[in-house]
Amino acid sequence: MNGAFDVSCELVGWELSWAELELTSNDTSALAELSLEIFAQARAEHGEALSPELPEVAAMRRLFRAAGCDPTRYRPSSEALLRRVLKGEDLAPIHPFVDLNNLLSISLIVPCCVMAEGTIRPPYTLRAGTSGEEYLSLRGPFSLEGKPLLADPEGPFGTPITDSERVRVHPDTRRAILVAYLPTGEVSAEACERKLAELVVRSGCVKMRRVSQEMPQEI
Repeated sequence: MNGAFDVSCELVGWELSWAELELTSNDTSALAELSLEIFAQARAEHGEALSPELPEVAAMRRLFRAAGCDPTRYRPSSEALLRRVLKGEDLAPIHPFVDLNNLLSISLIVPCCVMAEGTIRPPYTLRAGTSGEEYLSLRGPFSLEGKPLLADPEGPFGTPITDSERVRVHPDTRRAILVAYLPTGEVSAEACERKLAELVVRSGCVKMRRVSQEMPQEI
């Protein structure tokens, strides 16, 4: 694939869905209501615990293991978010981009990451982390060995576990790139785009500027 989302893949079974987002309003009241609705829907659907037998959960765990990562020790961000919501926690608003990212992840049960515009540049590679590789994540220093990750010419910038500090969305961020990590055959890029488009419209404060559903080119 050519252009802004040029990505190659060293891992099997993954599909990526990319979108460019732009903040259009500082009024987040509709987004706050939407968040509460999505949290309630998740609790109604899953109860108090997320079943590891769900196809999306099981597929993502298989992909983690294939990359060399134990998904029960380093949970996919989608599992971590849903576990918090199912325990009764309403996620506090952070930034419209981050909040939408979390709602998409909860709705589809797939890891999604959002990166401030200008913090990454193509080409990108989806691969497993190597021995001794690490970065400063949003949680602090984070070992990347055996973790599925995305890298650009400057090095790794994100995982479906936690992103790097380099790509953090700040209060004044007006544009961002969102990527969803999808298990091939379980959640399609088309379904991801439809759900994100719905959430964006209902948020009332963000618009999608560009979307790519291209599958990574395996190398």
